[in-house]
This record gives sequence, C-alpha cells and structure tokens, in this order.
Amino acid sequence: MAPQFNLQEELQQIANPQDYIITNEVDATDDDALAAALERLQAEIDAAQRDIDADDHDSFPTHRQILDVYAFLIHWFAMTADKAGSKSSEDVVVASKPKRGKGTAKTSRKASANHDGETFTWTEQIVPTLALISKLLRIKSHRIWLSTAERDTFINCVTQPVYHVMENETLMKSESIRNEAYKLICLAVKNHGHAFGAQTSMIQCLQYFEHLAEPIAEILTLLKDQFDHTQLAEGILREISGKTFNAQDTKSPRSFSRFLIRLTDLSPLLVRKQLSLLLAHIDSESYPMRMAIIEIVGALIKDIAMEEETQVDAQKKENRINALFDLLFERTLDLNSYVRAKVLNTFSRLCDLPVKFPKQRQDITKHVVAMLQDKSSSVRRYAIALLTKLILTHPFGLLHGGPLNLTEWEGRYDTVVKELKEMEKNLGMGVTPDPEGTQAEEGETEKKEGEDTEEQSDDEEADGDDDDDADAAEVAEAMEEDEEEEPVEKAPKKEKAAKKARQSLPVDLANVTDEHALRAFDAEKHVKLKLIKKYVADALAFIRQVEGASDTLSQLLVSTSKAEVLESMEFFKTAHEYEMECAEVGITKMIHLIWTKDNSATSAEDGKELKGIRSKLVEVYRLLYFDPLPDLEPKQQVNRIAKNMIERTYGATLAELTSLEELMRSLMADGQIHQDVINKLWHVYSVEREIPRCQRRGAIIILGMIALAKPEVVSERLETLLKVGLGRFGKADLVLARYTCIALQRLGGSTKKVKGSLTDKSIRFPMEHPLFRKLQDAIEHPSHSMDWFGMAEQAVNTIYLLGEQPDSLCTTLLRDFTLRAFNPKPKATTQDATGGSQAMDEDREEPEAKADPPTPPSPSKTEATEQPGEQSDLGDSFHLSQLLFLVGHVAIKHIVHLELVERDLKRRKDEGAKEKQAKNAGKAHVEELDQIVGNAEDDIGDHIADVREREMLYGPNSILATFGPMIVHICGTPKRYKASRLGITSHFPSKPDSVVFRIRPSAMLRHWHSIVETSKDANIRGNIVIALGDIAVCFNNMIDENSDNLYRGLTDKDLNVKKNTLMVLTHLILNGMIKVKGQLGEMAKCLEDEDTRIVDLAKLFFTELSTKDNAIYNNLPDVISHLSVGEHAVDEETFQSTMKYIFNFIEKEKQAESIVEKLCQRFRLTEEPRQWQDIAFCLSLLPFKSERSMKKLIEGLPFYQDKLHNEVVFTRFSEILAKARSNKSSNKPDSELKEFETILQEHREKGEEDQALEKTMKKKADQAKKRATRRGATRRQRATTPDDAED
Repeated sequence: MAPQFNLQEELQQIANPQDYIITNEVDATDDDALAAALERLQAEIDAAQRDIDADDHDSFPTHRQILDVYAFLIHWFAMTADKAGSKSSEDVVVASKPKRGKGTAKTSRKASANHDGETFTWTEQIVPTLALISKLLRIKSHRIWLSTAERDTFINCVTQPVYHVMENETLMKSESIRNEAYKLICLAVKNHGHAFGAQTSMIQCLQYFEHLAEPIAEILTLLKDQFDHTQLAEGILREISGKTFNAQDTKSPRSFSRFLIRLTDLSPLLVRKQLSLLLAHIDSESYPMRMAIIEIVGALIKDIAMEEETQVDAQKKENRINALFDLLFERTLDLNSYVRAKVLNTFSRLCDLPVKFPKQRQDITKHVVAMLQDKSSSVRRYAIALLTKLILTHPFGLLHGGPLNLTEWEGRYDTVVKELKEMEKNLGMGVTPDPEGTQAEEGETEKKEGEDTEEQSDDEEADGDDDDDADAAEVAEAMEEDEEEEPVEKAPKKEKAAKKARQSLPVDLANVTDEHALRAFDAEKHVKLKLIKKYVADALAFIRQVEGASDTLSQLLVSTSKAEVLESMEFFKTAHEYEMECAEVGITKMIHLIWTKDNSATSAEDGKELKGIRSKLVEVYRLLYFDPLPDLEPKQQVNRIAKNMIERTYGATLAELTSLEELMRSLMADGQIHQDVINKLWHVYSVEREIPRCQRRGAIIILGMIALAKPEVVSERLETLLKVGLGRFGKADLVLARYTCIALQRLGGSTKKVKGSLTDKSIRFPMEHPLFRKLQDAIEHPSHSMDWFGMAEQAVNTIYLLGEQPDSLCTTLLRDFTLRAFNPKPKATTQDATGGSQAMDEDREEPEAKADPPTPPSPSKTEATEQPGEQSDLGDSFHLSQLLFLVGHVAIKHIVHLELVERDLKRRKDEGAKEKQAKNAGKAHVEELDQIVGNAEDDIGDHIADVREREMLYGPNSILATFGPMIVHICGTPKRYKASRLGITSHFPSKPDSVVFRIRPSAMLRHWHSIVETSKDANIRGNIVIALGDIAVCFNNMIDENSDNLYRGLTDKDLNVKKNTLMVLTHLILNGMIKVKGQLGEMAKCLEDEDTRIVDLAKLFFTELSTKDNAIYNNLPDVISHLSVGEHAVDEETFQSTMKYIFNFIEKEKQAESIVEKLCQRFRLTEEPRQWQDIAFCLSLLPFKSERSMKKLIEGLPFYQDKLHNEVVFTRFSEILAKARSNKSSNKPDSELKEFETILQEHREKGEEDQALEKTMKKKADQAKKRATRRGATRRQRATTPDDAED
C-alpha cells in the first residue's frame, strides 16, 4: 500500500520538478491524490477570483505561486497518469497468462491484491480535470501574472495536458472529452493570448496525428462562432499555404487536406478569405493537396450560390462563381487520375444543389463528354455517372416535365423563332439574328453552337439590355400569363435582366390609349419570347452534347472494367426514361451483356457495392419494359408488357435475337413472366384480323424464346402453331412460317447435349403426325421469295429434330422439287410467277422483324445465253436454286442424323452391357464383357461411317449422289448458270462435308479459289471463305496446302469478306487445323485496321494465340520481317503500334533473352536505315529485367556498332539503358551499364565521323570528276582552235 500523500508538505519541498519526481514516490494512479489536488485547486481558484474582484494586489503574488504549483502538479499528473495507465494495462495482460509450478498461489494472491487496488481509471478523471482547468482559465490572468513570459509559461503548462489527451485517438472518440478540450483551448486563446502557442501545437498535431484533422477544424469553428476569434484560423491557413509538400510524402498532405476540407464545410467564409493563398497548392506536387483544393473550391461555390441575393452584389457573385468554375475546369487536365476523378465528384455534388448553374452546366457537359475518353478507368466511370446526374438534374423541365427528346425540342425552337419573327415584323423591329435556328436546322457541331450562343447574347444585349439569363421561374410566369402561345420549356435566365426589361416598359393604363397599352403588352411579350428562345437554345445545346457522347458510351458497355459497364447501363436507362434518342441504341447493344459470366457483387475502389453485370442487365430491362406501372389497370399492364416484348424484336439482328432469347429464357426460368402475358402473346399471334406482320412475327419469336425454359408454352398450343404459322398466315408470310418452325423445335426439349454422353432426352413424333404434313406443304408451296430459303432451312431442321424417320419425308421433298425444277416452264405462268413475287412484298413499308432479307423480283427467265429455240425446254432457275438448297441442307442434316443414330445404337448397347454386367458377378466375365462392348462400339462407328461414305454419296440408290455430277457441272459453267450458281454459292457451299467436295475435292477447291479472286459479288466471296473454313474440318491437309489463297481475303476491300476471313483463320489456327507458315504478319496488319470490329477480332486472336505454347514467340521474327521489309511492309508508325501490342505477350525472361540475341544478329544482314530503326524499336520494347538480357545485348555490339550514328537507333538504345537502370537493384553497382553507355557514345561519334568523312570524300570525288570533265572540254576546245584560225 502506498504511503499517505500530504499535499501541503510536498508542495513546500518543491525545488526542481525532476528532483521532486525522483525523491517523492507519489503514485500517479492514486485516485485520492488527484481528487485532493483538484479539490484544493478548486478552492484556490475561488479564492483567487475573490481577490481579483476585490482588487487585492497584495494577495496576487501568493496566488501566482500557488497556481503555478498546481498547474505543474496537474501537468505532471496528467502526463504520468496516462503513461502509468498504459503500463498498468500491459502488466495486467502479462499477469493474466497462466503459470504452473511452485509459488503459483502466492503470485496469484499478489496479482489479485494489486488488481483490487488498481481501481483508478484516468479516462474517468479527464473530464472533471479539464473542466477545472477551464474554470481556472476564466480568471483574469493578466492581473496575477504581470509578465507576458510568465503568463505564457503558465498557460502552456495547463494547456499541454489537453493536447496530450487529444493525441490519443481513442480518447477523442468521447464527445464529453472533445467538448471540454475544445472549450479549454478556446478560452486559452481568447482570454490569455495563447494564439501563437495554439497555432504551433495545432500545426504539429496536423503533421503527426492524422485523426486530429477534423477536431482542429471544429475547434477553429467554435472559436469563430462562440468566441468571435478568427485570427488563429487565419494564421493557421496562412502557415499551411506557405508549406511545401512533395510527392513522396503521403501522411502529412492527407491530414492537412482533411483539415482544410472540414474547415471549409464548417466555416466557408474563413477559408474564402484565405483562398488566394491556399491556391498555391493547386499545383502542389502532392496530389492529396490538389484534391483538397478542388473540394474546397466546390464547397465555396456551393456557399456562394446559396447566399441570399441581398448579401452580395449579383454581378460580383456571378464573377466569383465563374472564377471558381474555371479553376475546376483547368483541373480536368490534371496529370493524376485521382485529381481528375475528384473534379468530377465535385461537379456531381454541385448538380444536386437547388441552384442549377445554367451557364456553367454547358461547360461541365462539354468537359465530361471529353473525359469519357480518359485513359483512367476510374475517371471514365465517374464521368459516366456525372453525365447521368446532369440528365437527372437538368434545368429544362419546369414547364413540360423532364423529356429531352431532340426532335420535340427542335420543333419547339422552330415555333418560338417563327413567333418571334412575326412579332418583330408586327412591331416594326429588325429581325433578330438567328444563329441558334441555323443550329437546329443544320445540326452543327457543339463548338459552333457555343459560338452562336455567344453571338446571340451580344445581339440581345444591344437590342434590349438583357444579355444575362433569366430565372426559370420568370419564364414559367411568362408562359402562364400568355395563354395563346404554345408552351415551351423553362429558360434559365437572370431575374435582374427581366426586371430591367419590365422597368424599361412603364405602362400607365389610366393615361394612355388602348393602342399604347396593346403596344406595351406586345413589347413585354417580345422580351419574354426572346428569353424563351435563349432557354430552348440552351436545352438544344445540352441535348446535342449528350447525344454526341452516345457512341463512346456504347463502346464502354463492353469495357473490361465492371464499374464502367454498370455506369454505362445506368446512363442508357436514365436516357431512356427521359426519352432521349440515343437511348435506344445503347439499350439494344446492352442486351449482349446477358452472356457475361460475372454475376457476383463486388466492392469498388470507393467502397460501394457493385452488382453483377448480368443481374444489372435483367434489372434494367425489367424496369424499362417488363415491370408493371403503378397507375395502370391489370389488363393494361399485360398489354403494355406484351407490346414491349414484341417491339424488342423489331429490326433486331441475329445476334440481338440470340441475346434476347437468353434474356427471355432467364426471365421465364426465374418465373418473372406472368401467364397472362403469355396468353396475350398467343392472342396476338393467332388473331384472325389483319395486323402488321411484324407484330405477329414478334409474338411467335418471343413465345419460342420463352419455350426454351418451359416447352409446355408451345406444346399446349400445337394446333394454333399449325393453323397460323404453317397455315394461311404462314404461306402469306414466309418469315412468320420460319419463326413458327423455330418455335416447333422447342417441342423436342432444350436440354443441352453433353459431349461424349449417350443420353438422349429429345422427343420425336411418328411421321404420320399432322405436323410433318404441314411442314411439307409449307416447303412445297409455290414461292419466288428469297424468304423461302430461311423458312425451308428451319422446316428441314424441324423435320430432322422431331421426326422418327426424317429421311423418308426429305426424300419425297427432293423428288417433288426435282420434278418441279426439270419440268418445262409454261409460258402463261411467267407473269403469274412475277405477280406472286410481288404479292410477297406486301406490307414492306411496315417495320420488319430484324434479320428479314428483302424480297427480290422473281426471275422470269433462266439464262440469256440459251438459244431462242430452247426456251420451251427451260425450267425456272429459281426452282433449281430451291432444289440445290434442299440437297445441300438435307445432306448436312442427314449426316447429323446419322451421328444421332450412332449414339442411340451405342446407348442401347451400353444399356444391354450393363444388364449383362449385373448378372455376371465374376471378374473375368466382366473384363471379357468390357472388351466385347468396346469392340461393339467400334463396329457401330465403322458401320455408320460406311453408310455415310458409301451409301449416301456413292450408293446406286442414293438420291443425294444423283445430284453430285450435276452440281459439279453447274459450278464448272458459271456463265451458263448464273442464277443457279447464285443459289449454290449463297447456300450450298457453306455446308460442311458437302457432296461436292466428297466427289471432286481438288477440282472444287481450285474453282472456289478462282471465284474468290475473280468474283465481283462480295457476298459470294464471303460465303466461300466461310465454306472453306467448314470444309477444313474434313479436308484440313488440302486447305493447309492452299492457305495462302485463304489469307488473301484479309486484303479484300469488302469489310464482310475481311471479317469472315479473319474469323475463319482464327478458328483454323487456334484449333490446329492449319499451320502458320509466316503469314501471321497479315493477321498482325488487322491490329491497325480502320474498322474497330476487325481490330477487336485481331486482338482477340493474338490474345488466344498467346495461350498456346510459345506460338507468338516462335513466329515473332517472321512477323517483324513481314511488316518491315518487302512488298508487305507497312509504314513506320503502323509497324511500331503493331509491335507494341504483340510484344506485350513476351513475358518469359528466357524468351526475351533469345529475342535480343536474334534481333542483334539481324543488324548485320540489313542495309536500309528503316530496317535498323525497326529492329532497334523492337529491342526497346523488351523489358530487360534480367542481367542476362543486357549481357546478350552487350555481346551483340559488333553487329550494330556501325549503325549507332543513326539518331533514331541511338535513341532506342538510350531508352534500353534507362529501362535497365530502373530495373536494376539499388544495392548493385551500375558500372557495367555506364561502361556500355560510354562505348555506345564512342561508336556513335566514330560513326558520325565516318559518315562525315565519307560525305567529304564523295564530295571531293564529285568535284574532281567535274574538274576533269572541264579540263577535257578545254583541251578539246584548244585542239580545234588552230584549225579554225587557218580556215
């Protein structure tokens, strides 16, 4: 137990604080000692206050001595108690560990006793201690301490414990402690001249204790608001503005920036006064300080904008806001992406204010649109979010709501301009220039729009002194008063200009005539119309800026950054809600994201949770199209949802329909499509009255998609499908029949086939089923429409998918079409056929479902090359095309059918084997049985292959083999069979394992290559390229030998041919069907193609190729040679950008070392400077992370030392040296690199001298040659001169 502490005796012995602490063992954790000290200090404070009030000067020295002692005592107590508390806590933790052995009980009793005695908690004593110090600071210290130094010493002594307490982050979380500390410091600063000491302490706290940034800002705010003292805050701000922060220091700038931001939020006026000094940090090396200044500027804009109009002059207010906005606009070009993102966040917060900043919003939109192409993903993300916020908070919705439809606004603008011109004509005024009208009509660029707007403002200032914008409410009032005008959106203009306009038109109805009153009213109306015109022009400018960004936002939908994709989706959703024209394109493109595998929620950099892309897509489509609206009846809800579903199919491409199919399947699988909506779709499909074709098509398309998840949707309405789609409506609309066939295919189930699995859950019907009769009628129904081919393809697919014996029906079809094709064409039916073709073109003006080819005119004759006498024996060429199409498609479907038959036979054998295996328990029998089963499966495969190869292609009774020679003959005489050849090349050759190649592969391959080279029809060339890719499955050796011809498609002028070639080559190369023999350079050229789709496909190819073992590394030398020299060489800029992308895939260090060696050896084989520069550039792209790479480069010096005089080559080697130094460890000497640099410089200088000498010698040789020529001429002239003289 500690000895009893006698404060009076201890105070009398104080001589030196250190001696006192050492010689007097006062327990700093003794609650009684502290309580006694505080109690006596309380009494002394009261006594001192009474003597000061009584003006007792004689007692002041005594009070000064006693208060000094107590000040020191509390100072020492606070410091020591905090340390002792920490030490005690550590001791308790150590003592809490269990011990074993002798003396355990004694130690435990001692620890227990100490624990009982340690009931003191310093945290509980902080608040009363600080409260007492605050009371001490309320006395008039200048009466007791006459010397400033003595008073400052005393004040610093009592305030030091406060700063010590504040340094503890845990203690500062207590509100009571914070309040007492704040009040104490404020009293010391206000009443006792502690400003300088407080400033020093606060700056130190900001520098070393990051958690004190906000508390210090709160102290300064409290000091300003309750104590009317701003000098300390201003001094701290001035000192901070004079500090310099470097880029490596991260802690201090972060703390100071948090302080400045918090102080600006609490007391913006304080910061505004010192802003001119703080702006020195706008160019600070430390980006946290730049970010803080940006946030401060945003807060000041908010503060100025929200001030009452009477507090500050309107013009000054506007100038201040403009100046602050200019600072933010400058920072959009900051080098640091965090700073640029902070600018966007600041703009976003300003958009939430009631003040709309109409002038600045145009500039904000312009900068945001530019930042959509920022190189930083986070900046692009915030730019998209801000653009969405600008739409949500736009100031143009006061009168008509919020729609931002460009066409409607242009109509409003034209109306206002027309009214304004008529009114100016009636008033006898000159016509106001109409630059905005020119914008609306001609659709000029944003830059011209801005210039025109400024010119319009100047003209308006000259006419009526209303150069500023009027307030939106003023325009609304004008529109409400004028009932005859067409309502237009509100115009953001300034109230001051409108008041001036009204003051300039004084109207005294009691003293003027009716004519004067009417004229005054017209003048007032004229001013309002001019304001409305300016307002609508601003709206148009904003809409056009946003619409212009839609292309970039569409590209960001496929960004690799998840946050960007989600923000882009949100933008298009918002744009659709505001009826913007750009929304439809984005919403349509967005649907492809349904295939994204990422469907899990993640956290972004700012801590926000990001949904999965697939989940976000489903949510967007549900909100826009499929969710019920709150103010509609149930029947209207169903009609609306069904209508939206059908409209999704209008104008859709095949890819978009495929993505929509997956979306509808997903919604149906989740039970989010109500049965009433399905019934409504069936009603639209089967309605008897005539409706637009696109609606009936859309209904069956959606029903077919839904049936993927629930086949009962189709199976329960089979009769309806046969009656409508394959009946009267289907025969009149072949596209409807085609999609009906696709819906019928859902009857077979949508279970995906697992590779290698023998399980087959498909459903098949007997051939006597009415379904197949309807399909046969649909195919054989006379038609000359190109839509027939698509319908027939799906009909044959349906027959093979659902029929038990599809070959029997298809044989009948082929025989019927053969008779039709080779029967002579009656003369009287020529016009009928043409008329029938025209009948197929009905309703072509209505919106068609996507992927519907236009109907061409029916061919009336076969070939013009036939003799006139043979016309009576000719058939219809279109019928021949139909026959050949059916032959090709039936061939490929029958091959697939044979594979299914093979799988079914194997399944039956497998089931039989399992039954026998269950009966045979012996191991020997089981092994023997497995061997028998394996042999049986091999026999089945061989038998099916024999059927396919012999009976189908060469069998005497094969109907397909009959057409082989005919197809070869038609393909071999293209001039004679132009129309028929079109049918073959458009449909038949794209079928793999085709009959033609099976019969005469070499001849057909040569013929197809000649067609690709000579044909002028891009569709034919593109289809043959695809066919060659399919044929490579079975004839890969033949295609590989002629791959050079296939690569020629990459240089085709037609985009589709080039795209098809690139896709086919990608498929063949990545799957190992053809070998790369140096032609990879042609694929590399596609990386710099003008079309973005080609570039994306090429990048995808190289990305996938990089996953193959050393594929890019092995072919890299050939690519460099292909692009650098020879007839295939590209320009230097294209070469560099291409190589820069390809070298990104060289990641292994051993590969880099080998490439260095190979490239160095290439120098000695080159003579052109362009080749030297290309090789040096490729070397500079390597990482040079290891010493071995540099060693290889140094060893190759003899190969390139004579090329270093070339400035570009030397620059590339300098870049390599810089890269090697940056990768070198700091603890390793770089003497080798310095020596290599010296050698490079020497060889460069020597090479320059040699070049200069060579030039000099060449120049001298040329001069000598000229002199010799002149001397020879002189001699010849002298030789002829005597002869002339004798004559």
